[in-house]
Amino acid sequence: MLVQFPKIGILGGGQLGKMLIDQANKWSVPLSVMDFDSNAVCKNHCTDFKVGDLMDYKTVIDFGSKLSIVTIEIEKVNVDALKFLEKNKVKVYPQSKVLEIVQNKVKQKEFYKNNGIATSDFQSFKTKSDLIRSIIQNETKLPFIWKASRFGYDGYGVKKINKISELEPLDNGECLAEEYIDIVKELSVIICRNHSGETSCFPVVEMIFNPKSNQVEYILCPPRISEKIKSEATDLAKKVSESFQHIGLLAVELFLDRKQRLLVNEVAPRPHNSGHWSIEGAYSSQYQQLLRALLNLPLGKPDIISPSVMVNLVGSKKKSGPVIYKNLEKIFQINGAFLHLYGKPISRPNRKMGHITLLDKDLENAYQNAQYLKQTIEISSK
Repeated sequence: MLVQFPKIGILGGGQLGKMLIDQANKWSVPLSVMDFDSNAVCKNHCTDFKVGDLMDYKTVIDFGSKLSIVTIEIEKVNVDALKFLEKNKVKVYPQSKVLEIVQNKVKQKEFYKNNGIATSDFQSFKTKSDLIRSIIQNETKLPFIWKASRFGYDGYGVKKINKISELEPLDNGECLAEEYIDIVKELSVIICRNHSGETSCFPVVEMIFNPKSNQVEYILCPPRISEKIKSEATDLAKKVSESFQHIGLLAVELFLDRKQRLLVNEVAPRPHNSGHWSIEGAYSSQYQQLLRALLNLPLGKPDIISPSVMVNLVGSKKKSGPVIYKNLEKIFQINGAFLHLYGKPISRPNRKMGHITLLDKDLENAYQNAQYLKQTIEISSK
């Protein structure tokens, strides 16, 4: 019997979309993609590719109205257009009501507070000037974490503030001043939910960040924490998921502080860097789970096949230009190492160009190999 899958579209054509397409191609599920970049990495992998502004109301409607299901791989899309599509019988996952909250970090923090979800204390400000005034009046205490309210990612739009002068180069728009947390570990839990309400929770993972770029460098699964903290992290993530009532993936980022408190940092309603390990390391990857959820199929088994460490490969800090890879052959000398290059033709400082997943029954050995490869692989430009 010929399976007739519904027409699915992705808003955004980056590596997250490419990895979803890799899974869809195994099932012959056609996927259309729209991205502002005519050379987006999804272009040569999807069924149909269109160039368009994801923030333009009419452009998003024109793209989505020809489809049965629309999903995202980036949050920076026009929510009003998604609302229109929903009213006109297009299924939008995550739903526009979820994305509207997630797009704005002030709304997101207020959502946690209103739903009794543990998160760091915060103050919101309409402008940077209002924040400065609050510091001068001793209503906001230093140090704190400054966050732009909209569209910060991969370390952008986030900065630790120790003194007022450090605010000077930052955007003047709406922002948050979050309590500075003494963090022991940063954790992530990805939960998938289909239209029928079935949920599936991936194992907790540990995220290790670069202290300068504030980008995640390594993902460790399982994390180096107690079973008690794993259980509490999973329960907290489930509470967040139930509160949002999302369809599709929800990555819940958590802080574990020195008092052993777990606090929700933020969420992403899409595939997430902390889930890349699952392509080789779990029975059902985050991309397979998302596709199952979009099609309202029974969800797969997200259990660990093997302890895994993922390491991000990013562009050199030195310059931008056509990409050059050096020492990739070192990867193939290590058993259980899997290379993913995203196919981006241009390297820029700290741009995510690929990742490596290492499977090993000994997690620490996998981590040591990941650190070796991180130091050995060079991604530069001509």
